[in-house]
Amino acid sequence: MLNSSQRDPAALPRLLLTLLALALLWPGVRLSELNLGALFSGDSAHTMAGFLAGFWPPAHDSEFLAILGRATLETLAIATAGMALAWLIAFPASLLATRALSLSALPRAGLPARWARALRWPVRALLIVLRSIPEIVWALLFVRAVGLGATAGVMAIAITYGGMLGKVYAEIFESVDPRPTRALLLGGGSRLGAFAYGVLPQAAAEMISYTVYRWECAIRASVVMGFVGAGGLGQQVDLSLRMFAGGEVASLLLTFLVLVLGADRLSRFLRRRLE
Repeated sequence: MLNSSQRDPAALPRLLLTLLALALLWPGVRLSELNLGALFSGDSAHTMAGFLAGFWPPAHDSEFLAILGRATLETLAIATAGMALAWLIAFPASLLATRALSLSALPRAGLPARWARALRWPVRALLIVLRSIPEIVWALLFVRAVGLGATAGVMAIAITYGGMLGKVYAEIFESVDPRPTRALLLGGGSRLGAFAYGVLPQAAAEMISYTVYRWECAIRASVVMGFVGAGGLGQQVDLSLRMFAGGEVASLLLTFLVLVLGADRLSRFLRRRLE
């Protein structure tokens, strides 16, 4: 038996928090109507087993591989072009939204903090609006506006990911050591110079890592948006699923796995180069 001095004083609060979490989780499970048993009952299990059996062997005929190669390149193009446009939105917005370069934070700056917050608020509000709407919704809107194809996917990724990148970039800038930046600003340097020599050297590795991760997410998003007509691997997956071509779906999923692994390796390589 443990005496009172050996007992964990946080044990009871942890137990209460665990019970509270379970109590809140149970209604959510009920509302979601989760029923895993439906996958293994009756015709569902038979249909799923037959469909999965068709995944082997993966399709590898020359005609399909040509289609697969084109869809893969289109997916990479959608993700890369969308991220490039997102970066053009996010980077200047993050500079305006961050407090790291605010003159009001400096002694004797002369600019009241409330005015600095008022200048940052519209930019932060814009970033919230951009990232609050999922890219699939933007894709549906742009498919109606510009028609089927990759353009809708590129614009959807650019808008949503512009808001995400801008928010995270601003938080990264604010998390670095502020002393070099403040010393440069107090010494009469410009805010752009203070950013280039005070903030960026500390934030570059984390920015690149997050940007490559978001590029990986953009690849996944471009696949999902293909189901609504935005092109790429997703559109081909949709067609193959409609035709119950399991071998083609297997090849498409393997290609998607290779793309994600490649993005992960690229992120590690870039981080090592910056260390």
